Parts: sequence; C-alpha cells; structure tokens
Amino acid sequence: MSASLTRAAVYDAIIIGGGHNGLVTAAYLAKAGKRVVVLERRKMLGGCAVTEEIWSGYRVSTGAYLVSLLQERIVRELELERFGYRVIPKDPAFFSAYPDGRYLFFWRDENKTLNEIAKFSVRDAENYPKYEAYLESLARVVESLLLVTPPELPPRRPSDFLEWLKLLGRFRKLGPREISGLVKIFTQSAADLLDEWFESPQIKVTLATDGVIGANGGPRSAGTAYILMHHCMGGVGGQRGLWGFVKGGMGAVSEAIAASARASGAEIRTNAPVERVLIRNGRAYGVALAGGDELHADIVASNLDPKQTFLRIVDARELDPEFRGSIENYRVEGTSL
Repeated sequence: MSASLTRAAVYDAIIIGGGHNGLVTAAYLAKAGKRVVVLERRKMLGGCAVTEEIWSGYRVSTGAYLVSLLQERIVRELELERFGYRVIPKDPAFFSAYPDGRYLFFWRDENKTLNEIAKFSVRDAENYPKYEAYLESLARVVESLLLVTPPELPPRRPSDFLEWLKLLGRFRKLGPREISGLVKIFTQSAADLLDEWFESPQIKVTLATDGVIGANGGPRSAGTAYILMHHCMGGVGGQRGLWGFVKGGMGAVSEAIAASARASGAEIRTNAPVERVLIRNGRAYGVALAGGDELHADIVASNLDPKQTFLRIVDARELDPEFRGSIENYRVEGTSL
C-alpha cells in the first residue's frame, strides 16, 4: 500500500457538492449507518437552494425561490420540520394586471378564483375546475414515476426487460383518454393546451406563465405543456399543487436537510473543492481535493451537473469516447437571471 493510501481518510461514501440533492443523498446514507462525507466548494451549502446576504442587511434567495416539489416522503423521513423547515403557502398564487386597468387573482379558495375568472369569461370559470382535475389526473401518473430508477435503455439483460415490464404495468389502468392526454402533454405547447380549454386571453396568458418559468422557450414552444402540468405536482402542508415560501428563505431548506444529515452522523465540509475523481481499473475509489488531500470511499456520488462531473473532474481517458461526446453535446442553456 502506498504512503498516500495510508494517509487518506476512508469513508463508505463521498458526495461531491452540497446542493439539496447531495444533502438528501448524504442524509439517507447516514441514516442507513454509512460513514458519509459531503464536499462543498463554497462557504455555504445548498447549491441553487441558498439564501445569501448580497447587500448589507438584506438576505435573498438567489436561485430557487419557492418550494412545492420537495417530496413529502423526504420531509417526513428526514424529519425536516424538527430541523426548522417551515413553509408559508403562496396565496394568491397569481396576480395579473392588464393594460385596460382590469386585474385577476388566483386564490387557494376555488370559489374566489372562479369569481375572478368569471369577470373575464363565465365559460372559462365553468371549465377551470375540469381543467384542474384533468391536469391533476395526469400529474399523479407522472409523479408516481419520480422516485423510480429508470431501467436500462436499451435493455441488455433479462432483468432489464423485467424492469421495463414493471414500468409499463404502471400504465395498465389508464384509459385511452389518459394515455392520449399524456402523449399530448409531453409534446404540446402550453398555448395549444390552454386554447383547448379557455377562450379568455387574460386567463390563458396568466396560466401560461407556469409553462415558461425556468424553460428555454415561449408559450408556443413544443413541450411547454408538460412544464405547465409540472407545476401541478407536489404540494405544501398536505395541499396538492400549492407552492409556498420557506421561512428564512430557500437556504433554510438546505440547512434543515444538512442538520438532519449531521444528526445521523454525516460529515459536511464547506470550502472543500474537489479537483478530480480518483479512478483505478475503471472504478472510482475516492477524490483529490484542491489542497492535495485525498479521501477514499467505495461509493463516489456527484451532485454536480453532468458537464462539471464528466468534463472537469473526471479524466477524459477514463471515459468511453462516445459517452464523453454525448456529454459534450448535452444542451444546458441557462434561463434565469
């Protein structure tokens, strides 16, 4: 054994990056009794779920600003409320002002919302509950897949085909309308979907915002109907489809997860940038930090994006050229300012 190997700290798992996904991974591994370390290059945890004092006396959620899609199962199993996680429901959900002086509110109270919609179209007010129920039925199907590990594509072993059959089995109870709806929701634009349900441009333009927020496209871009539906998933305080503001800012989400991970024994380091992943015989066995220290583990998980992971901290010679090429061609244009 070399001298460097004898000096290296040894863990069961190393998590590169202290974003909220990396922290959740660390928390579950620590709860399972594994010795885990999280390595975050910045002085604060959270990745895009952070709250920073960018002006003296003013703390701002500089990335994510609302919560809804954080799985209730994670909130419950990691006991996040015990570690300070609190959500204030966003109410009203929408406010739109129009050039003619009129305005529109969408409230948690459906009757109040329907009265608002009726100011612009009685027909749209009648259709809105049906539209909500339609999206909810599709959202439940998609949401049931969020925690499912995707099977190998293309299948290579008999077990891969079995996993695909299990996945297809989740759709066996869907009728023709639901299956058609899923195909359309993944391919349509938000504008096309809304045109099928509503006549008022004020209603459509308000709802269309959920189809383009965070997306590199406009309301008539193909695929934005799914983004619109995506905002119907999740929930706050047991109410589905509701979004909320986190008390203390989005950094409080990351801090609650980190506190849960620490309570289970996870070690979390900040100001600890990873310089490269250590690989031997085609398998990762640890990381080298920017200062030269090495940490070793049987499992190395990256919370960085694919380009940072495979193009910056993994040696190109360790990757299949075709795979590396696919990562180089992976489109990840930013859409937020």
